[in-house]
Parts: sequence; structure tokens; C-alpha cells
Amino acid sequence: MPLLAIPFPMIDPVAVSFGPLVIRWYALAYIGGLILGWWYARSLVRRADLWGAVKSPSEESLDDLLVYMALGVVIGGRLGEVVFYQLPYFLENPAEIFQVWRGGMSFHGGMIGAAVAAWFFARSKGIGLLSVFDLCSTVVPIGIFLGRIANFINSELWGRETDVPWAVVFPNGGPVGRHPSQLYEAALEGALLLIVLAIAARRLGFEKPGRLTGVFGIGYGLARFVSEFFREPDEHIGFLFGGWLTMGMLLSLPVAAVGLWLYRRAR
Repeated sequence: MPLLAIPFPMIDPVAVSFGPLVIRWYALAYIGGLILGWWYARSLVRRADLWGAVKSPSEESLDDLLVYMALGVVIGGRLGEVVFYQLPYFLENPAEIFQVWRGGMSFHGGMIGAAVAAWFFARSKGIGLLSVFDLCSTVVPIGIFLGRIANFINSELWGRETDVPWAVVFPNGGPVGRHPSQLYEAALEGALLLIVLAIAARRLGFEKPGRLTGVFGIGYGLARFVSEFFREPDEHIGFLFGGWLTMGMLLSLPVAAVGLWLYRRAR
């Protein structure tokens, strides 16, 4: 073990077990993100001054949105992992696509699934799609933060080798110190982006649909792109185009570009 590296805190990935029933921290992160996001969204739709003449979802309708989002995030996240990261493997083992309890979820896939769920919700409630996007974008960093903490507990998606004083030796990452990139992502894509969007929501409001979604797209795209410089690329993918670009970077560029377009369009 490197002299300056920090031993990994051995936290059991299983939070609670009742006989054959096992509840993992990763599952709790998803559940916690959805429930806390639902609670925060309710507080935002109660603020009529933030919405102006724009029609907002009702507090009661957010119960339906919670269900839509849960399905969209899980289905989209799993399909994103299959298509973006491990398509050859799953083509050879199609039955494992449905074994979500074994791990493997893509944020970008989950985002696409959430967008489809928002479209169904907006259509069924007669609300502008961009307004629903704005509301979801404001609360989604909560789930990102909890999800990255769960990645750290699971000792997965760890960072590249380093000799910084806060390097961590992960149990399945070899006897070397690595960047705790999951915590970097939790701080940038989760906590910092949540604060930025909270300030933007209170200063800019929801009166120009698409503006807050644009802030999220720009913020997440840049935060994820920067974080990828510290995160170990997926072993079965590695660096793309024979250089320094990773799949996470490649998928984040269009997110930032669409965010910039939405922000400029709303203005």
C-alpha cells in the first residue's frame, strides 16, 4: 500500500437484510433521490411567484410524476448501460439485461429515460414539456449526489492511480492509491450543481421554460467532463480514438451543447 494512501473504509454494500430480502445502499440511493426530489419539487410548485403566468404541475400531480420518473430512470439507466457501455456482452447474454440487481446503470441512459417519462407526464397533465424538464432538472442533483456516494460504498467506478495525500486504496482496485472520483462527482455533479440550480430557480424562476434545463445541461456536462479526467475508464472500453477521450466525456458533450442551446433559446 502506498505510504500516503487512505485505506478504503470497509462499508458493507448491504444496508439491511431480512433473511433472503437484501436492501443495498445503491437501491436506497435511488429511492432516497426520488423521494427527496419529490419533496423538493413540491416546495417549488407551491411558490406561485416563481412560475408567473406559466402553468405549473399541481402538488397532487407530483405523485404521478414520481412513479413516471422511477420507471424512466430505472429502465433508461439499464438500457443505457447495455447500449452505451456493454452492448457486445449483453448481445451474447441477453437474459442478464433484466438482472438489474447485479448492478450496471448509466446516468446518461437514466436521463433519457427520465426525459421520456417527463414527456408522458406533461402530455397527460396538459403542462408544457420544458416546464416539467425545468422542475426535474432542479431536483435531480439530489439523486446524483446519493448515487455517487453509493458508488463509493460499493467500491466501483473508482478513479485513476495517483499519489495525492487523499488517495484511496480500493479493495478491488489493486494495491495502488486512486482518486476517489466518486466523491469528486458527488461534489461537482451533485452538491455544487444542486446549489447552482437552487440559486438559479429563485433568481430566474420558471417563467422562461427551458432556461433551468439549460443550466442543468451546461453544469452537468462540464462537471462530468472534468470528473472524467480523474475517473478510471471502463476496462472493456478504455480510451476512445486512441487518445484521452472517455465514453463519459463523449456522452457529456451533447448534454452540455443541448443545455447551452436551451438556455439561449429561453433567453
